[in-house]
Amino acid sequence: MKLALLSIVCISSLAYAQAPVVGSPDPEKLFTSPDPKLNANKQVVLHIVRDLLEAGHWSDAPKYLTKEYIQHNPNVASGLDPVMKFFSRMPSRPIPKPNEWKTKVVSVTAEGDLVTIATVRELPDPKDATKKYTTTWFDMWRIKNGKADEHWDGATKS
Repeated sequence: MKLALLSIVCISSLAYAQAPVVGSPDPEKLFTSPDPKLNANKQVVLHIVRDLLEAGHWSDAPKYLTKEYIQHNPNVASGLDPVMKFFSRMPSRPIPKPNEWKTKVVSVTAEGDLVTIATVRELPDPKDATKKYTTTWFDMWRIKNGKADEHWDGATKS
């Protein structure tokens, strides 16, 4: 009986083990498609992630975001100007080489006018503050006339 109980406890603890989320060593390869329209949409998102979010080149945002840019993140107002203002406090850095991205991209999926990326998110372990764990974050953009017109993510109010 004790052996059976011990086996159940051991098996149950394995159910909570996690395989870490790992990004691509060359994320830029994920932003391509053999379909010309999907490739163009993925390239818009590549520039948003790499040039704007990674490198902080927010003066280039009008190249990639529509003036009406609809933002579903509850911490950022909709519209190109409010988004640029919100992110303008980011430092500007050189555009990273493919193997130097801080954002660890797991996947990029395009369907119709939508492009979704999954990225690694590292958080403090609530059970042990000396440790961290990884999970997956998702962002999705709707592309309209060659620019991002709408954005979704899993953000909550901060």
